[in-house]
Amino acid sequence: MPRYERSKILFTEAFDDLSKAKILLLGVGGVGSFCLDCLYRNGIYDITIIDFDCFDVSNQNRQMWSELHENESKVESMQLHYPEIKTINLKLTKEWVEAFDFEPYDLILDAIDDIHVKLALAQKCYKKLISATGSAKRLDPTKIEVSTIWKTHGDRFASKIRYELKKRRFIKKYPVIFSSEPAITKEKGSFVGVTGAFGLTMCSVALQRLMKDKNAN
Repeated sequence: MPRYERSKILFTEAFDDLSKAKILLLGVGGVGSFCLDCLYRNGIYDITIIDFDCFDVSNQNRQMWSELHENESKVESMQLHYPEIKTINLKLTKEWVEAFDFEPYDLILDAIDDIHVKLALAQKCYKKLISATGSAKRLDPTKIEVSTIWKTHGDRFASKIRYELKKRRFIKKYPVIFSSEPAITKEKGSFVGVTGAFGLTMCSVALQRLMKDKNAN
């Protein structure tokens, strides 16, 4: 059976349109790496990933390909496994967000944990943005939800984002993947069953959004 035959059965005539999507993925760690893999496995190749980090041994419980590329650049390592993607090795800052041209991209996928960058993204490109909040410190993937930033609950990180956006008088809506499960530790514990599920959910939301946008045009 051809590589994408089962995807085509599910997406029908929308598959060809999905394969033409242009995606910007910010962060390829525990959430972003699974999102990238999911997008790629469904025929989306025009993906630009941005990350500045290198894999270390502590990543190996949750980040795809990390055990094969210890101490190597994340974006360069990812390109070995997904050769059609584009890479930018860069530490994201709010200044970079403010200066960057997001117009060529159909969707901006935010899989980072820097609140200053998240706030800048929301303010600049909320119409194209899909964002993930806190995936660490949790065990139950069934508590993952998708809603607007204003309807997130049970997540202190999301609460802080809402607070900061209100201070900036930002009232627009954009979709957010979050977990309502209370954090079970104060330390940086993580479980791939949740972090990976966040990334797969982000991919699903992105594909559904692309299909909806296409049908609307």
